[in-house]
Amino acid sequence: MAQETILLVEDEESIVELVRYNLAREGYKVHIAMSGEEALGIMRTIKPSLILLDIMLPEIGGLEVCKRLKSEESTINVPIIMLTAKGEESDIVAGLECGADDYVTKPFSPRVLLARIKAVLRRSQEEPPSEQAVIQHGDLVIHPGRHEVTLADQKIDLTHTEFKIMHYLARRPGWVFTRYQIVDAVHGQDHAVTDRSVDVQIVGLRKKLGDAGSCIETVRGVGYRFRE
Repeated sequence: MAQETILLVEDEESIVELVRYNLAREGYKVHIAMSGEEALGIMRTIKPSLILLDIMLPEIGGLEVCKRLKSEESTINVPIIMLTAKGEESDIVAGLECGADDYVTKPFSPRVLLARIKAVLRRSQEEPPSEQAVIQHGDLVIHPGRHEVTLADQKIDLTHTEFKIMHYLARRPGWVFTRYQIVDAVHGQDHAVTDRSVDVQIVGLRKKLGDAGSCIETVRGVGYRFRE
């Protein structure tokens, strides 16, 4: 049985009861906040293992709550899953860019939600490899020190940007990164590269990797991830 504590920030009673019931059945301890302001108040007294956060909340909206929590040193590492009816591409991107770790739209399957919670908790408890650690994924090996990628012991000739994108994604397998996050990580926040240029780099990467290129997955409307 799970031992983690989850803070559910939701103002619809029916959703609260549905989620509370399913979480409790799995052994999670559940705290409820009915508004963004209440959620921030609770976070001053407890540190949950994970937050389920609606976007459309009274007083302070979910995106603002997420930004505040991700800007505070004491709460920056608490994983957040957006749980909301706002399912447009722009909404998903906005949620992930403000720091959310995942995004689930209503209506949702309780079983799928529980699976997403377990996946995010598992990833949050895993330490990413250091910047210089060698990463191996089957026959694919990424060697930061040598700035080199090999596939079945054959060196893959990547550009500097292609290598940085590959390394950035591979350090957090399973995590979804938006195009803007990838641009910022690879080039810096002030770089004049458009987010769509990432698509071009990914196409080039996959072509050079051949069948192994499937390790880089497209998350439609959001960005990319390195397959777990």
